[in-house]
Amino acid sequence: VALLWSAAYFLSPQDKLQPSDAIVVISGGQTLTRAKRGIELYKSGYAPKLIFSGAALDDGPSNAKSMRAEAERLSVPREAIEIDEAAETTYQNATNVKLILDKTQSKKFILVTSPYHQRRAYLTFRKVFGKDYQIINQSSYDNRWSKAAWWLSPFGVYITGSELVKVGYLYLTGQYQ
Repeated sequence: VALLWSAAYFLSPQDKLQPSDAIVVISGGQTLTRAKRGIELYKSGYAPKLIFSGAALDDGPSNAKSMRAEAERLSVPREAIEIDEAAETTYQNATNVKLILDKTQSKKFILVTSPYHQRRAYLTFRKVFGKDYQIINQSSYDNRWSKAAWWLSPFGVYITGSELVKVGYLYLTGQYQ
C-alpha cells in the first residue's frame, strides 16, 4: 500500500530551482497552466529565455503558439520566447528543443510539465540531451491530480497508472520514441 501511495511522488520529481539558461515548457494536459508556471519562473528571473514546445491538437494554432500568446499577454517580450510547433510527443519535444538550445550553446534548463508527467519527461529529455546538460525539474500545478491523493479521482487513478506503465516501459526497453 505504501509503495502504491508513494507512486505519485516518484512520478513528480522536483528539483531546487536555480538560475538557468532557459525555461522549457512542453504542452499536454492543461497546457496554459504549464505555460503560466514557465512564465512565473521567467518573471522570477530564473532564466532569460522561454521555450514553448507543442504541436496543434486540431486545425487551430499550435500549443506552442498559444503558450507564446499567453506569455506575451503577460508582458514577456517576444524576443525572449522561442517556439517549436512540430512536436507531437515527449520525445519530439526533447529532440526539437535540443536543436533550439544547441544554437545558443545553452547547457542548463528548467523543464516544466504537469506533475504526473515530470518523471517521464525528464527521462526522455535526459536520454536525448545526454550528460552534458543540466535539467532542473519543476512541475506546474494540475487541478485534476494530487501527489497526496491521486487515488481519489478516476482521472488520478488513470493518469498515475498510465504514467507508471510508460515509465516502466522506458526503463525496461530503453525505447523513448
